[in-house]
Amino acid sequence: MRSIDARKPVLAALFTGFIIIGAYIVVPLPFSPVPIVLQNYFVVLAGLILGPVYGAFSVAVYLVLGIIGLPVFSAGRGGFAHFIGPTGGYLVGFLVAAPLAALIASRDSGPIRTAIAATTGMIAVYVVGVPWLASVADLPLSAAMAAGALPFIPGDAAKVVAAVVTVRWARPVLVAFENAGST
Repeated sequence: MRSIDARKPVLAALFTGFIIIGAYIVVPLPFSPVPIVLQNYFVVLAGLILGPVYGAFSVAVYLVLGIIGLPVFSAGRGGFAHFIGPTGGYLVGFLVAAPLAALIASRDSGPIRTAIAATTGMIAVYVVGVPWLASVADLPLSAAMAAGALPFIPGDAAKVVAAVVTVRWARPVLVAFENAGST
């Protein structure tokens, strides 16, 4: 009988928890309905560390928990109404960001490729989130960009650097974790 390897699902659940924690670290901005959060850092990190399937799975679980009403979205919000509100596009963008970052990066990619993958994941969130914000808030696309993307670029650049450092630190730990018990 073949044993079931639960390590990847456990890591995916752990990253779902990290994404939830990142949603609670909120810096509201007076000029935007979109706050600064750490969710996108953990979403991109999930893709970079877990790969496209389990990275997307951890994000999907997070979204389902929020949609059914658990207070896992930014500032402890939850429910379908919040999901379809002004920030809903960013949440949907998370589901694109994790697997996209994973597909660009590879298991043994260096810091430059990891940075490109993380940056692409961050951009994917905006590609979905900004038009959604414009539509829901009835804003011109330029105003949605000004309120829902441009102010966050410096912070996201710092998150990309943090993701590169985290991946370089975590990779040997994960290899050891994945090889544990495989003898």
